[in-house]
Amino acid sequence: MSSGAARRRVLVTGIGLVTPLGSSAPATWRSLLAGESGIDTIRRFDAGGFPVHIGAEVKRFDESAVEPRLRKFAVRQHAFAIAAAAEALRDAGVAPQPQTAARWACVVGAGMMGVEFEELLDFQRRSAPDGALLTERMTGVGADPIAFARNQVNAGLGVLVQQFGIRGYANAVHTACASGGQAVGAAMRQIRRGAADWALAGGFDSMLNPVGLAGFCLLGALSTDNDTPQRASRPFDRTRNGFVLGEGAGFLVLESEEAARRRGARVYAELAGDGNALSSYRITDSHPSGSGAIQAMQQALDDAAVSPDEVDYINAHGTSTPMNDRSECAAVHAVFECAAQRLAVSSTKSLMGHLIAAAGAVEAAICALTVHEGVMPANANFTQRDPECDLPFVTGAPLRGQVRVALSNSFGFGGSNNCLVVRAVRG
Repeated sequence: MSSGAARRRVLVTGIGLVTPLGSSAPATWRSLLAGESGIDTIRRFDAGGFPVHIGAEVKRFDESAVEPRLRKFAVRQHAFAIAAAAEALRDAGVAPQPQTAARWACVVGAGMMGVEFEELLDFQRRSAPDGALLTERMTGVGADPIAFARNQVNAGLGVLVQQFGIRGYANAVHTACASGGQAVGAAMRQIRRGAADWALAGGFDSMLNPVGLAGFCLLGALSTDNDTPQRASRPFDRTRNGFVLGEGAGFLVLESEEAARRRGARVYAELAGDGNALSSYRITDSHPSGSGAIQAMQQALDDAAVSPDEVDYINAHGTSTPMNDRSECAAVHAVFECAAQRLAVSSTKSLMGHLIAAAGAVEAAICALTVHEGVMPANANFTQRDPECDLPFVTGAPLRGQVRVALSNSFGFGGSNNCLVVRAVRG
């Protein structure tokens, strides 16, 4: 960590969201506080042959945000990213200019599946029409070299920096469900160390397609409550039985305090701490003790120089799976001890599902709004208390009150753990 004398404060000055609750930050925030669910029967493809028919889809989305010259390089999740990033820049009232472009960083949490399902179908029809692969057709007529380029994990990053003219540090992070949070934290560190003055940071993903749905069904990770989709995601509830797959994007504009003050920017909050840990207990499960989550939260608090009793709100990873929720609750108890009884905790995945690589960035943005507005969203669908998930959850309606410090937890497959600390601006 940088020395205290050299470290610059990093402020959140812009927010952009494309989520199952709305295709903008204000729409998402309104729906979240109103307790409206973005989960329903899947519409974009026929999921009737799967054991799970429900998902949290982005609705009525206009993909024209991508510049025409870049559209051939972009897939659906990249369009989400462009729209959310453009909103964040508008909201901040600042954007890369020729004279500042090299002082902008861009760090993204990128989704795992860059290949659109329709492209896979086309490949199968051309190269294996009868089930047997005909290798001579793979590079023949109809093969699209651009498809290979746009399906790389860093393809969305390339589209973003081209569309917005960013010429500084750029990186794409893929650590499953921790991706978005780790990207935001990495961008913060670039500003702290003086390598950038501004950063466009966030995450994007869309696995709501037959391949993505099939994979999570095979893992047994998804809720099968097809008849009650809006009740299916119920983090920490005793009856929870899996998460709901979602899609979307979230972006923040981060600025050094000096840059923001110089131009009189409106500030949502300070991004004050970042913690990361790898706990490879199982590919798909956290350790029951919450060991990796404990490390990430403690590191983030230490990084921000915040004590546990200063934290008012935790936006939990809270996927609604039996093991993950128990593990996270164990971790919160370990870090906060008796202070846990004065916390407010909720998982906003209860209304928007799990956005995978986008989740951490979207939830970091929600924490910034929570600090700025003094409203903590409710944990929807919590009706039966689980003795192994004994935390002070926000239930029924949002909780209003001063939020000095908020934590955003993101824990991914493979044991990647991230925690961000968002703090009210002081002085």
